[in-house]
Amino acid sequence: MAKLYFYYASMNAGKSATLLQANFNYNERGMRTMLWTAALDSRSGGLDDAHAIESRIGLHASAHRFAPETDLYARVSAAHAAEPLSCILIDEAQFLTAEQVWQCAHLADKANIPVLCYGLRTDFQGALFPGSAVLLGIADTLVELKGVCHCGRKASMNLRVDATGGAVSEGAQTEIGGNERYVALCRKHFSEALGH
Repeated sequence: MAKLYFYYASMNAGKSATLLQANFNYNERGMRTMLWTAALDSRSGGLDDAHAIESRIGLHASAHRFAPETDLYARVSAAHAAEPLSCILIDEAQFLTAEQVWQCAHLADKANIPVLCYGLRTDFQGALFPGSAVLLGIADTLVELKGVCHCGRKASMNLRVDATGGAVSEGAQTEIGGNERYVALCRKHFSEALGH
């Protein structure tokens, strides 16, 4: 029976690199995969860019883009009917809607296709993303990928910073950015930076 997996971590913990390695492993064995990432993540360029999923260590792959209105179950089922899929891999899974997470569960349960989701658990205020909350609740397997804080402890939090490197404590939950906007910290240093 196929499973729904959620691989979660802070920024810079290697989520995209791990996804791309899993994809390579499937493809190397002649198995067909389908990659997805959030449409709102435009760091790599255009929507059809060959670098839609790109790790900080230089690995990259093209991917389909999902928006809140994308019916993942319908899109994947149609592709699977045309040519069987061995695995679905989703980057930036924190941006899935609750309904899309359930669609992923149905792909595992009804279509018997493993679905591997990779994303952040919490935002810059320490709150769960909606997609991550549902994944934490219903995924068959939860895997925490570990990043490292500057103190050497596990980085589990994502601190948003301004242009001067100062902590940002207010704003929209979603603001796309990389190392220039976010720093992965342990809970202690995250809390200290926000003055908690």
